[in-house]
Amino acid sequence: MNTKLLLLDENLLFRKGLTALLSQQNDLSVVDDCETGSEAVQAAGMLEPDVIVMDIRLGNRSGLEVAEQLKRRHTQIRILILTSARNEEYVRSALRAGIDGYILKDASLEELLIAIRSVARGKKYLSPDVSGQLVESFLHPEANGKSSRLDALTSRERGVLQLIAEGRTNRGAAELLCVSPKTVEKHRASLMQKLGLRNATEMTLVAMEMGLIERPVSFVRLIASDTPPDTGHRASDGVA
Repeated sequence: MNTKLLLLDENLLFRKGLTALLSQQNDLSVVDDCETGSEAVQAAGMLEPDVIVMDIRLGNRSGLEVAEQLKRRHTQIRILILTSARNEEYVRSALRAGIDGYILKDASLEELLIAIRSVARGKKYLSPDVSGQLVESFLHPEANGKSSRLDALTSRERGVLQLIAEGRTNRGAAELLCVSPKTVEKHRASLMQKLGLRNATEMTLVAMEMGLIERPVSFVRLIASDTPPDTGHRASDGVA
């Protein structure tokens, strides 16, 4: 049995390198590699891969949202998350989205092959580091007080949070998500209320804590935009 694979990752060199490695296996073939979620959704419809190997962090869209869309449209396709994001909230959200496997990018090629072949046979696969973290959380729930924060958000709200935290405007986020700016504003207001946030700076900090972004993008600009303007009633830098 030959398993057809579709790769989704924003890093071109990583995709091509992984394609070369996986193509050496007699039972695996890479039918396409994609940079964006939109490309992957289109390719999945045309090529009908057996397994999609994808990162959960995509530059212009939430990987979880893409995974949910793929699962809705192609229920027979298995999805294996291959990512550097080991945040427990990410793993829980991915499992709820119906993904079939979750493996970290620092895994060995042998483990990746085991994961791909497992999900291709209809089994679930979790990286040992990931599964161990979940077990620890289950045994010691008192040490996991923030796990419900990401759970409270819908996949679209997570996508909006990620894009705004990356420095996108409402209009910019709307263009990437193919919705109206008013829709983005509605999701933004909803997620801020759920998380008790007041401004874009707090959204960035929470997105970092949740693992939605690796580092703050345009963080200086965000801080400046959320700082009240100087009214002239107080001294500045020691000068009256």
